[in-house]
Amino acid sequence: MRILAINPGSTSTKFALYDDDHELLAETLRHPDDELGAYADRPIWDQRPFRKRAIVDALSERDVDLDDLDAVVARGGLLKPLSSGTYRVNEQMLDDLERAERGEHASNLGAPLADELAQDAGEACPSFIVDPVSVDEWPPVARLSGLAGLDRECLSHALNTKAVAKRFSATQDRAYDELRLIVAHLGSGISVSAHEDGRMVDVTNSREEGAFSTERAGSVPVMKLVDLCFSGEHTRDELERMIFREGGLYAYLGTKDLQQALDRANDGDEEARLVVEAMCYQIAKEIGAMASVLAGQIDAVLLTGGMAHAGAFIRDLTRRIEWIAPVEVYPGEDELQALAEGALRVLNNAENAQVYE
Repeated sequence: MRILAINPGSTSTKFALYDDDHELLAETLRHPDDELGAYADRPIWDQRPFRKRAIVDALSERDVDLDDLDAVVARGGLLKPLSSGTYRVNEQMLDDLERAERGEHASNLGAPLADELAQDAGEACPSFIVDPVSVDEWPPVARLSGLAGLDRECLSHALNTKAVAKRFSATQDRAYDELRLIVAHLGSGISVSAHEDGRMVDVTNSREEGAFSTERAGSVPVMKLVDLCFSGEHTRDELERMIFREGGLYAYLGTKDLQQALDRANDGDEEARLVVEAMCYQIAKEIGAMASVLAGQIDAVLLTGGMAHAGAFIRDLTRRIEWIAPVEVYPGEDELQALAEGALRVLNNAENAQVYE
């Protein structure tokens, strides 16, 4: 099966071509500032034409014919809460993404790009998304925050998290739904999740809670945050940027590069050493919290994401959590591979495609 996988980012569009699960080619298309700047005050949805053109041109340069595709699959966007799985792109999904009621995000471009390219490939070529960030499999008890009307919201790195959980399950010759797992996605945002009976029953929403990361603040003292909001010193946009893009490691050390922070710590920078240790400490606390969600019965703890490449950091983190269960490390995100795997499961009839309603 020849599958084209697409992952739109804020300043780039990644794509890869697969024969079954074997990667034939992969490329990251960087979009010039002037091209993106023309859309600065317009909805993300309007970027479809130039992003599609960039993909088509890149494929043409590599003599890839759209007519040869068996499926096009893309990263899902900020959709309504839904169960995990591979979903066929349909009009309801496209309408919801165009309205962007849950927010503007580059991932909202995935489904329309997949749909348009699949249509160009012919009627027999389906388009899919796999495990968007809005995957929500929580029981009611996980939703309460402690303040009525302000329920916790499930948004996470579901695509990579679910893919890693299934890859680990395959190494154990067991089904994903037979295992009890904790998966920590360690990237620019940190999602720590608990998995039981094939469902992600709880996860930290890295936009609002949990451990701080290289650029996100995570959980912060609530009353001090209230005081900051009403201080008159910052606009709403400035506060959101401080919490979501300029928090965590960056707020303390002025860098979003974990390896650079580790190097500074190794060179005797005591502030860098403390901040890196605090991030490791907070991640370990979140993993411990998810252990309680699973009542201490855990088959493995899986560490994934970009930070998982930092050997010294992962060794320190493992030291804090290995008492919970065996720890396995899956460096990087491999989101394009996860997309292709999701489409392939449907094409091979190993899994039914879900219907978005």
